[in-house]
Amino acid sequence: MKTIELLAPAKNLECGVEAIKHGADAVYIGAPKFGARAAAGNSIEDLSALAEYAHQFGARVYVTLNTLIKDEELAEVEQLVWQLYRIGIDALIVQDMALLTMNLPPIPLHASTQTDNRTAEKVKFLHAAGFSQVVLARELSLAEIEAIHRACPVPLEVFVHGALCVSYSGQCYASQACFGRSANRGECAQFCRLPFTLEDADGRIIERERHLLSLKDMNRSAHLEEMMDAGVRSFKIEGRLKDVSYVKNVTAYYRQAIDAVLARRTEYQRASQGVSTYTFTPQLDKSFNRGFTDYYLMGRRTDVSSFATPKAMGEPVGHVKEVGRGYVAVSSTKSFHNGDGLCFIDDQGRLHGFRVNRVEGVRLYPKEMPREIRAKMPIYRNFDKDFEHLLARPSAERRIPVRLTLSEVSFGFSLTITDELQRNVTVNFERDKELARTEQRAGIENQLSKLGGTILVAQDIEVRFTENWFIPSSVVADMRRAAVEAYERMLRTTWPTYVTPRKVDTKALHCGEGSPLKPALTYLANVGNHRSEEFYRACGVEEIAPAYELSAPRGATLMFCRHCLRYALGWCPRNGGVRSPYREPYTLVSADGRRFALDFDCKQCIMTVKGK
Repeated sequence: MKTIELLAPAKNLECGVEAIKHGADAVYIGAPKFGARAAAGNSIEDLSALAEYAHQFGARVYVTLNTLIKDEELAEVEQLVWQLYRIGIDALIVQDMALLTMNLPPIPLHASTQTDNRTAEKVKFLHAAGFSQVVLARELSLAEIEAIHRACPVPLEVFVHGALCVSYSGQCYASQACFGRSANRGECAQFCRLPFTLEDADGRIIERERHLLSLKDMNRSAHLEEMMDAGVRSFKIEGRLKDVSYVKNVTAYYRQAIDAVLARRTEYQRASQGVSTYTFTPQLDKSFNRGFTDYYLMGRRTDVSSFATPKAMGEPVGHVKEVGRGYVAVSSTKSFHNGDGLCFIDDQGRLHGFRVNRVEGVRLYPKEMPREIRAKMPIYRNFDKDFEHLLARPSAERRIPVRLTLSEVSFGFSLTITDELQRNVTVNFERDKELARTEQRAGIENQLSKLGGTILVAQDIEVRFTENWFIPSSVVADMRRAAVEAYERMLRTTWPTYVTPRKVDTKALHCGEGSPLKPALTYLANVGNHRSEEFYRACGVEEIAPAYELSAPRGATLMFCRHCLRYALGWCPRNGGVRSPYREPYTLVSADGRRFALDFDCKQCIMTVKGK
């Protein structure tokens, strides 16, 4: 059986618990420090509570330690890893190779997407180094994912939903160069969401003040089965800064979508147990999104970018029918409510929004009337008041289906609880047997089924009596409570502790033919401390440049993007584009006057951005 994991984000303990309730098989969450979202740190106490809650369902908790580490932080990181191991964290998602040289407990390490995992050679190298799971680059196509899977047996984790970075992860230095905030240190300033003017070599303006590097959000929900068959074993939802309503809605949607595939494809099984039920119907376009794309999963395409705005567009809800005095009449099949947030793109391609103050039929009365709105403009809803109200309440319950078996034994009776994973507990009760005057089975089954207030639900109840034995209802209730307590105690005490050391293939790590390593490493290797340098020297690397954050090379490339403005504007020479009317090289100019040179590597199908 091939195990399929739904991996959800958690900003904090509340989000983590709700992700598990709404169907996640695992969650990833930030440690107190050293996560790639500096604003999403969590205490050891909260992480311990989340692990205890998740493990009831066989779900896992992965903690992110995926930043570059400074020399003076190495000892603190090593101590933190031991703390995380002791509270039952299931794996660490890391970027810095320094961790491979530390004295660590046998806790699994997952290679973050920030280790730039886009080739089979790189993934094989990381597997040889001891990583037990690898997060692939978001830019990879289905064919590229499958080729990596065939080349290397390590489980592959792939992003399936959420915000997209325009540069390959771990290879973006624009935020550091422009604002002194390192993306590799968890402090990205979102350079790619800024507006730019695009100029040609003669200073002619090609695009003016457009969000040329801003991408739509990923949505691969239509391709889950194809991704499973290509070798994806963990489906990752992006969003460690997202609020709890986003986590609830998106996790529930993917849980249902994955389960629909698993129901047909019995060679696949889910990675945890328990069944989630919901008080709402999950809808992806109701949560924050900039419009959706499956990115390059099915090959290169033009619908990946969002030049108009980096802000949420939400769901399409119709178009403007009429603009009157103080109201906007809409043509739509949707229902609107007081407090809804709507938006539209004006004639200049700019996004505007307004809040609905009052609804009268098809007429919407904004709190402030937008002057730019016109008839026939498409309308989007980026805040659905009623939907958010539903998600603000308890919106899911996750319970484990179990079989309860009441049997007679020589000294009395025993009650066994068995779950989906065939884990079981048995409690015994000494009691003299006496025949009942009336039929007992229905009453016993009814009493055993009363599992409300626990995480269990009775899927099957079996009474194995040779005679119609009498047991008072209160005794059956005592037996049920004792069995449930024993089962919950078993869940808390039997979660696997990792004792197997990481397997390292030192021969496969040595740089040479077939290795992703070269004898000389540039700043792109992100070597920021002496332990990371020691790791690469042990692999045979002779020259190692420091990380960009330590010593920025003059004229360094700041971004490496599969998103290509040549292609987006219809001028790609490899894909049937027309000849551009503008002369290269092209330059991006930010609102504050900074200038960035664009270069196009058609052989590798990459656009690069360099500071001028």
